[in-house]
Amino acid sequence: MSGIYIHIPFCKQACHYCDFHFSTSTKKKGQLVEMLGRELKLRKNEIPGTIQTIYFGGGTPSLLSSEELESIFLSINQNFEVSDSAEITLEANPDDLSEEVLKVLNDSPVNRLSIGVQSFFEADLKLMNRAHNATEALESLKLAKRYFDNISIDLIYGIPGQSDKQWIENLEIALELDIPHISSYALTVEPKTALETFIKKGKIQPVTDEKFRKHFDILVQKLTNVGFEHYEFSNYGRPGFHSENNMAYWLGKAYLGIGPSAHSYDGKTRSWNVANNSLYISALAENKIPQQQEVLSLTDSYNEYIMTRLRTKFGVNSEDIHRNFGKLYEEHFVKEVQVFLENGQIEKRDSGFHISEKGKFLSDGIAAELFYLDD
Repeated sequence: MSGIYIHIPFCKQACHYCDFHFSTSTKKKGQLVEMLGRELKLRKNEIPGTIQTIYFGGGTPSLLSSEELESIFLSINQNFEVSDSAEITLEANPDDLSEEVLKVLNDSPVNRLSIGVQSFFEADLKLMNRAHNATEALESLKLAKRYFDNISIDLIYGIPGQSDKQWIENLEIALELDIPHISSYALTVEPKTALETFIKKGKIQPVTDEKFRKHFDILVQKLTNVGFEHYEFSNYGRPGFHSENNMAYWLGKAYLGIGPSAHSYDGKTRSWNVANNSLYISALAENKIPQQQEVLSLTDSYNEYIMTRLRTKFGVNSEDIHRNFGKLYEEHFVKEVQVFLENGQIEKRDSGFHISEKGKFLSDGIAAELFYLDD
């Protein structure tokens, strides 16, 4: 099973918390789409087997015209074998999802929408500098449900000024709309973002760890109580609606990243494209792939296995560690995991080690404590 990720690096405006690569100028969009097709052709032999997932991320892929989207799918199908049952996701912003756009997407191979709602409250959206308003957030979902069954939304918790009551209401609105998949993230203050600047200047008060933890606990309880499975730290889905793209990433499957700043992984090597639209276009115009590569060491691969698997419902298996990395790493894990078994943050079930309810919010920190450090 392999996947393709396509980065569309254009946005109407800059969200205050975002540190992804994007541009608010779309004047090079046509050129860039052409070069996406060229990169797909140049890299068609890099990943094995049938493509099972295609994911349009960004940026804002819903800014693509029907012709641009058709061009990208033509390039994919000319160069790769795509499964008839492939999950094909497109990220969209609520303000882009007019009935006309939804009809175009419904007529395309896209069969799953990931909609960047973030919040149903006007004050939250203004603080984050989102391009849509609260009414558009709600109406876009009602409209999208006429054309798509498989819909995911993003919701952000730990927003400065967001009360517990408002966070609960955000979740209740999503449940009332019968959205089958929710990805939910804490509002992280990334370096060199507008949000960081506002906090440093005292214009916005930072959120406490206690508030983040409380909102996370509300999230888990609210969704799991009504049948959502918390299958990965930030992802919750009803049966049959888990993101195949997300799971492929967390389970270490191969994927090809196309577009400026996109990352790829083939099981042994990670690579990433230049995070600059002009440099990306000029390199591909000369049939050069503008990327850097890193060959993962055995220790790197072990540490990634620990980090990604502990975030998921699958957990870590010591037999897998022995088979894939060797006795040294298995013995290290078995020794280091004991303290977390004793304090109840990790549980042993069958042959696997899983983050407990007590440890869920701390899963990344726990994983880091289990890393193997080369001398």
